[in-house]
Amino acid sequence: MYDAFYSLSGKPFQLTPDQRFYFESQGHHRAMAYLRYGLEQGEGFIVITGGIGTGKTMLVRNLFSELEGRDIMAAQLVTTQVEAEDMLRMVCASFGLAHEGMNKATLLHNLEVIARTRFAEGRRILLVVDEAQNLPARSLEELRMLANFQIEGRSLFQSFLLGQEELRRTLQAPEMEQLRQRIIAAYHLEPLTAQETREYIEFRLQRVDWSNDPELDPSIFSAVYEHTGGVPRRINSLCDRLMLFGCIEGRHALSVEDVQIVVEELRQEVGRSEVAEATRSPTPAPGRSESGEAAAGPVPAGDWEGRLAALESEVAQLRTLVQKERKLLRKAVLLQLDLDAYDELD
Repeated sequence: MYDAFYSLSGKPFQLTPDQRFYFESQGHHRAMAYLRYGLEQGEGFIVITGGIGTGKTMLVRNLFSELEGRDIMAAQLVTTQVEAEDMLRMVCASFGLAHEGMNKATLLHNLEVIARTRFAEGRRILLVVDEAQNLPARSLEELRMLANFQIEGRSLFQSFLLGQEELRRTLQAPEMEQLRQRIIAAYHLEPLTAQETREYIEFRLQRVDWSNDPELDPSIFSAVYEHTGGVPRRINSLCDRLMLFGCIEGRHALSVEDVQIVVEELRQEVGRSEVAEATRSPTPAPGRSESGEAAAGPVPAGDWEGRLAALESEVAQLRTLVQKERKLLRKAVLLQLDLDAYDELD
């Protein structure tokens, strides 16, 4: 919707990870360096952790784009709470191997066979596990056992683990000592800095041929950083809504005040503001309405100041009504967009 209004070639702040929008901050640069180092070593575990929405999945997408044409058979596994044997089944499924109704010994045998076959072809196996914080210790131990597949001292099976901060705590447990000894590099991904937040926003806009429409007030970038903490997914969510807001309002220049409006709307949508407002029931002051505006009412003849105050009150009430209608319109547009996306999935 707003991409057409602003003559953009696409949506710059979509939440679905897209490798075209990979932004290499200092943290992402170092994380990618560790992943590339792991590929060069061809053995052991690489562990990348980070908070929710910091861009770990985007790292995986970028990594897989770099693997094209290389002698590596790679698969990505997005985990849930799975036990050890289910973990092996998921690994087999990721590489297209039969797994239904098979016992652990058969699953391990099939994985070893394909690893040896690929090795004979001059290729090796790489498993990238995303959301690895969901794995119980026993499931992680099964991954360690896969690293025992070797020929002439060369590892046939390598794993990269990416997950939230809980993964670090899991790996620090005493029973994880053997796996820790196989970790050759680990890195914790931090949110973007204030400067990187601005560069990130401008980078994504430039990827869709932004020509300064909408024009962004410089103070917007620091406001976005303040409200998102530099977390890329939060930045995308806020900026996407900001662009939609500008489109609905017909604005080709956006300000920090617009950011505040959108932030408040997002808070209301998740029910935070309603709770805060429900706890406050102030008694209107004499001559004031509950909204805090001067109460309109009969004005004595010749009381020009009173008449002016009454007119100002009516204008303020109309302005409030218009703002409420605009909010309803934006919510209706968002609902329609969600319905359209659902229809596309069908």
